[in-house]
Amino acid sequence: AAAAIAAGRFKEQIVAVEVKTRKGVVLFDTDEHVRADTTAETLGKMKPAFKKDGLVTAGNASGINDGAAAVVLASGESVKARGLKPLARLVGYAHAGVEPAYMGIGPVPATRKVLERTGLKVADFDVIESNEAFAAQACAVIKELGFDPAKVNPNGSGISLGHPVGATGAIITTKAIAELHRTGGRYALVTMCIGGGQGIAAVFERWF
Repeated sequence: AAAAIAAGRFKEQIVAVEVKTRKGVVLFDTDEHVRADTTAETLGKMKPAFKKDGLVTAGNASGINDGAAAVVLASGESVKARGLKPLARLVGYAHAGVEPAYMGIGPVPATRKVLERTGLKVADFDVIESNEAFAAQACAVIKELGFDPAKVNPNGSGISLGHPVGATGAIITTKAIAELHRTGGRYALVTMCIGGGQGIAAVFERWF
């Protein structure tokens, strides 16, 4: 995430917001949650969050953040009638339910459903935005679905950038589509686990 910010990859995705304070106007145009100074040693010293011998720490779990995002979804007919040029096409999407105690694995059945509906394979995806609630959860999804780690969250995800609930879906959709345009890829997969035992997955195709 820090490297992506330094390279300016989010510039076209973020609308700068001016906030007037007592000290003057503050411009928000960069994600604040990213810790460029973090090291593996620092992360390794953090205490488990939920149980004494647990693996989840503040360093490998998504942050509690605020944020906002928006996408515009239109039918093919509306696009043609208005002479618009879309950024991408929504190829398909799917939801799935899992045991609530294991809600983090929700993207697995949801992804399998959307693959069946679209006729695509995991190998067809050039970009995969698989939101990270926790590192262990994200790794489990990657392993279970056989994702190529090099294609997953290439510019950071929930742990590094933050997870503003209610906005994350639109944020990672924006990131996936922007990355398709940057790299010239064709298909992107966007997935999230949802509290309560659900998963969601959507497939986008870059507009040529």
